[in-house]
Formats: sequence, C-alpha cells, structure tokens
Amino acid sequence: MSRYIYFLILLSLLTACSGSQKEENFSKEIKFTVSQFGNISALGLKPNQIPRTIDKDNKLTTVGVYNWTSGFFAGNLWYLYELTKDNKWKEEATKWTEALDTIQYWTGNHDVGFIIYNSYGNAYRFDDRKDYKDIIITTAESLSQRYNPKVGLIKSWDYRKAWDGKTEWFYPVIIDNMMNLELLFEASILSGNPKYKEIAIKHANGTMKNHYRDDYSCYHVIDYDKNTGEVLDKATCQGYSDNSSWARGQAWGLYGYAMCYRYTKDKKYLDFAENIANYILTNESTPEDLIPLWDYNVNQKGFTPEWNYDPNSYSEIPRDVSAASITASALFELSEYSQKSDLYTNAAIKILKSLSGNYLADPAKDKYFILGQSVGSFPHGVEINVPLVYSDYYYLEAIYRYNKQLK
Repeated sequence: MSRYIYFLILLSLLTACSGSQKEENFSKEIKFTVSQFGNISALGLKPNQIPRTIDKDNKLTTVGVYNWTSGFFAGNLWYLYELTKDNKWKEEATKWTEALDTIQYWTGNHDVGFIIYNSYGNAYRFDDRKDYKDIIITTAESLSQRYNPKVGLIKSWDYRKAWDGKTEWFYPVIIDNMMNLELLFEASILSGNPKYKEIAIKHANGTMKNHYRDDYSCYHVIDYDKNTGEVLDKATCQGYSDNSSWARGQAWGLYGYAMCYRYTKDKKYLDFAENIANYILTNESTPEDLIPLWDYNVNQKGFTPEWNYDPNSYSEIPRDVSAASITASALFELSEYSQKSDLYTNAAIKILKSLSGNYLADPAKDKYFILGQSVGSFPHGVEINVPLVYSDYYYLEAIYRYNKQLK
C-alpha cells in the first residue's frame, strides 16, 4: 500500500470520529500525576537533585542543574499547577524553577533553551514576573553566543569525537536544537530586539536544508566546517543507523517547525511540519496505537546499525513513549494552523488515549513519574524502557493543549 493511500485511509478513519473524540479531559491521569509527584515532594530533595528517571532498582535518579533535562521537572509542575489550580504546585514549580537561575549565563551548550524556557518560560506565562522575563532574555543572549553566521546555525556541542570514536565533529548541530528556538523567538518579543528571531529563522532554514531527506525523515547530527558552512558529516547517533529515522528526532522536528510557524506565519514552516507529521502517521512501522518504535527503520532492509547490535536482545522492539508524547503535543499545535485540523487533532487524542491506557507508570515499581517505556539512547544502552522526565513534560503539555481546545 502506498503511503499516500494509507494517508487517505488514516484521514478518513480519524476524521470520522472527530465529533466523539473530544470528550475526555484526562482528569484521572491528572489525579495520578498529583499522587506520583506528591511522592517526589515527600523525598525532600535538594535543588541540585532534579528528577530524571529511575534506575534498575526502581530508585529515583536525579541530575544537577547543568544537565539538559534539568528544566523539565519545573515545567511539569507548572503544567500541573495550570491543570489543577492548586497553589501547592505553583510553590513547588517556583522553587524548582529558581534553582536554575545560573543557567541564564551559561554558554557551554545549546540546551539552555530546553532548561530555561521549559522552566522560566512557563513560569513567565503562568506567573507574570518581570525578573522571569529578564532571565529569558539573558538566556537568549547566552544561547546566541553559539551562533556562527558563517554556518548560519547554532552549534549544539563543542568539538568532540563522534559516537564511532573516530569521526571528528567540529561544529555539530543536532535536530534537538530546533526545540531551543522557542526561547529565541520569545526573547525577541519580550526585548524588542529582532536579533534573536533572526538567528532562530536562519537556524530553522539551515536545518530544513541539511538535516532532512526527501521523505522528510531526518538525521540526528550534521557536522559543519565552521569557516565555510560546508557539511562534513551526517549521522544518527541515537538511532538504528545513520540513514534511519530516530523516532524522537522526528518528534523534535515536528514540534520545532509547528512552533516556527506560530512565530513567523511563514507557510513553508507549516508545510514542512505537515510533511513531517505525515511521515510519522503514515510510516509502515508506526503501530496501530501510534506509539512509535524507538526508530522507524529498526531491522528493515537497507538499514545497517553502526554498532554491535543483537536483534534478539529484546523480545519486542522497544517503543519510545517520549517520542509519542512530544508528537502528541506538536500535533495539537499543528492542528490549530492546518487545513487538516481534524486529522492532527484526532491523531493527537489517539496518542494521548494510548499513553493513558497502556503506558502509564506502574506505581508499584515507579512512584515518581507518569509514563513508562521511554528510550533515552538505545545504541548506548542508556535508559531503555524506563520513565523519563521529558516524556512526562510533553504528555502534560499535550493534555493542557487539548483542554484548551475544549474550551
């Protein structure tokens, strides 16, 4: 069956139930979140003990403020506050947000967008304070230090060896970096300085040009010559193969280009986001419940892993719940702009219902997170079939966006 025909069938199936889909407010899941996050509060963690996942003994694993995931827990608490209007969660959110104050000055990594916008960005939206606004602008200035006009993109990491231990990356840019552009767009609005928006647009355009293949699947890492902007290497280090489609990378791109359209109203970003969405929704490996495998091309002909991979190491190919939750949130936003609104809304609702039905954390094993069965990095053997704080973040954001559509 061709992808186009499959797309038409999917469109008819999902839009047929558009009237009945919008009836669930996920109140049970919100109550479950309150219970799970209450268990974290009871631990009395210090500000540099930020929840990320659980270990093999089901104990909470935490990170410090400079870890790329450090802003998600504060963001989770802000969304829980908005979903419950319980000031307890506002107080918790404020505490965990302000623990990240020093990040605004950090220029050593692109992840400041993740860290600050998911914490202080939500704090400013839900608790309008001038000092939060100033921190967002200061962070955007710090992030801008990683932009090289000769390349036209924000450098994700500093010089490093690639995952094969041999290839050198001089100016690596990862697809995840699309998620940091929201901070830049917002900073231009808050400051009146167009510089940050201009950098965001150039980065989005460069990513569109070099990261994506003809079918709208994407590479994870593109390395550039810092003096000429020439592409030196293309890789997918957290996916199955360099030429495969890593599920979370696809989700980052979908979310990023839908967001770019929000700020620019440039139709090329809307069209691009729709094409990425259609790749995800019509992919032959996408399961019926729309919770993707950790890579869309695992074990497929023409895709050879770049590491020692045992296809029998798992009885089933792991799903990546984090990719699903990011995709759901992105689809809700995309539905606000697209003429295929019903398709994207109903696909997002189906993902949410799948997550809520079969992928909630087991409180007997995991007392601290909402969702289970995410994959951090399969090739590196890191965080496989575990809860991840960012999976919870986009799940709560998706519920928040869905509930806004109901009003």
